[in-house]
Amino acid sequence: QLQLVESGGGLVQPGGSLRLSCAASGFTLDYYAIGWFRQAPGKEHEGVSCISSRDGSTYYADSVKGRFTIWRDNAKNMVYLQMNSLKPEDTGVYYCAADKVFRLCVPYSFGSWGQGTQVTVSS
Repeated sequence: QLQLVESGGGLVQPGGSLRLSCAASGFTLDYYAIGWFRQAPGKEHEGVSCISSRDGSTYYADSVKGRFTIWRDNAKNMVYLQMNSLKPEDTGVYYCAADKVFRLCVPYSFGSWGQGTQVTVSS
């Protein structure tokens, strides 16, 4: 059974950094595109960053370009999201999601989801 588990969230001050991890089990990550999405209170899910399975191409939302980095370690069946220069507006629950076909970095393009990890950026 395909399972995704996020970790690494927490409380951080503005300007700080966090690294989120997404551990996959029950399937081989190599063949799946992975996306990181977030949901702020009262808002819909937003695509933060995605990485394809074929060539490792990446996508970043404009709001996080230059601050966030996504990468995958297929040998460990893991995907990571390094978040630097965090801002209060980055606050939300962060989810990783997987799908065999990478079309767009939007929630409806990904069929399998983790439970999420809370990120709070506040002084």
